[in-house]
Amino acid sequence: MTRETSGPSAMEGLLSTLDLEPIEVDIFRGRSPQAGWQRVFGGQVIGQALMAAQRTIEAERFVHSLHAYFMRPGDPSVPIIYQVERIRDGSSFNTRRVVAIQHGRAIFALSASFQLEEPGFDHQIGMPEMPMPEALLGEQQIKEQYLAHAPEAIRAYWQRERPIEIRPVSLTHYFSDRKLDPRQDVWVRATGPVPDDRRYQAAVLAYLSDMTLLDTSLYAHGTSIFDQSLQVASLDHSMWFHRPCKLDDWLLYTQDSPSASGARGLTRGSLFTRSGLLIASVAQEGLIRKKANE
Repeated sequence: MTRETSGPSAMEGLLSTLDLEPIEVDIFRGRSPQAGWQRVFGGQVIGQALMAAQRTIEAERFVHSLHAYFMRPGDPSVPIIYQVERIRDGSSFNTRRVVAIQHGRAIFALSASFQLEEPGFDHQIGMPEMPMPEALLGEQQIKEQYLAHAPEAIRAYWQRERPIEIRPVSLTHYFSDRKLDPRQDVWVRATGPVPDDRRYQAAVLAYLSDMTLLDTSLYAHGTSIFDQSLQVASLDHSMWFHRPCKLDDWLLYTQDSPSASGARGLTRGSLFTRSGLLIASVAQEGLIRKKANE
């Protein structure tokens, strides 16, 4: 079956999802793909909220940081309304606050800061040495070699078409209950073209930054987000955009979880280009608790 008869690709679907509908001054409507999810993927809400904020900013200013809180699960069956508040417009920086609303209640809030580009000091940490993505199993190989005997939740995750392809450096976590060091390294890339537009590139990067991150906080406990006895959800998400990136090649997403306590797990992440350029840093805390009836 050709792509023309099977509908848009996953990446085309994501870009359409990020293309919000303006319905009033600083108010936008976003929709969710009907992919069978019980709740809206957190990365989608981050990306849509960022896109809403960006549409109230002058063209020559770009996001450098965002900080967000997840308050309620998103309902994928109804639109999400994004209300943007213009907190400050300065000579170099702009600040926006975005609230996402469904069923009359706030489900998510994001604050973002934008800056007029300017020169300055420049340094970064080095990228760790890792196998290149071509040396790792692709998603099709993982499906063929490992999924037949994997738990149903893991099979469903890998078999769904996604706009972002992932190639974990290690697959041990998916098929073992061993307690591992709380870190993981994953190569990620867009499965289709991303527009040559820094606003879309930032929104797609924000979208993918929520993938695999919370799972890292469970490595030390021999379990994963696929464990049906766990209640797992993102609580907050912060991201810093250091350097622009066209998203036309693989990125290395290195992650570590320095702490888990109080039914919460904290994970940090760094996104590098293949050549070792650090383009973004991420931090997220999530809920990780045993369900009450277990």
